[in-house]
Amino acid sequence: MPLMTRATERTGRLVRAVRQEQFGLATPCAKFDVKDLINHLEWVAEMFESLGRKGPSVEQGPYAGDFPKRAEGTLAAWSRPEAWEGTSPDRGLPMTALAHMYLVDMVVHGWDLARATGQEYEPDLDAVSRALHFTEQMVEMGRRRGVFGAPVAVPDDAPQFDRLLGIIGRDPVWTV
Repeated sequence: MPLMTRATERTGRLVRAVRQEQFGLATPCAKFDVKDLINHLEWVAEMFESLGRKGPSVEQGPYAGDFPKRAEGTLAAWSRPEAWEGTSPDRGLPMTALAHMYLVDMVVHGWDLARATGQEYEPDLDAVSRALHFTEQMVEMGRRRGVFGAPVAVPDDAPQFDRLLGIIGRDPVWTV
C-alpha cells in the first residue's frame, strides 16, 4: 500500500501540472497523446477502485479532468485489508496481482506523462523494484493481451527503471 500511495501521489502531481496547451503532445505510449493518457489514468483509477472493492471492471468514459479525485478513491479502496484478500471475482486474478498491475500503471504512465510534458520524474526505487519483479513474471501475458509492446533492448546493467521500461516496450531515452 505505501508503494501504491507514493506512486499515485507522484503521478497525481504530474497530472496537476499539465497545462491544457500540452494535451495534444505525443507521449512514449504511442497510442496516447497527453490528454488521452490522463483520460487513461482516470479510467485506471476508477477501474482499480472498483476492483479493490471486489466490484466489476468499468468502461472508460470521456476525459473528465479529475484524476486526483479518482486516485484518492482508489487508495481508499485498497487501504482496506480485505481488498488484498482472495481473488478478483471480475478478473479471476489474485488481488495482490491487481495491486501490482495498478502500481506498474502509476510508475510507467507517470514517466510517460513527465517525458511528454517536460517535467522532472524520479520514481520511487522500491516501487520500481516491485514493478519490475512483477512485470518480469507477467510480461508474456501482458503482450498477449496487448498491454505491453515489443521489448526495447536495454543493457543488462541498466538501472532497474530503464529495464522496466524496456521490458514493456518503452524506449528509456524517448524524447518529444
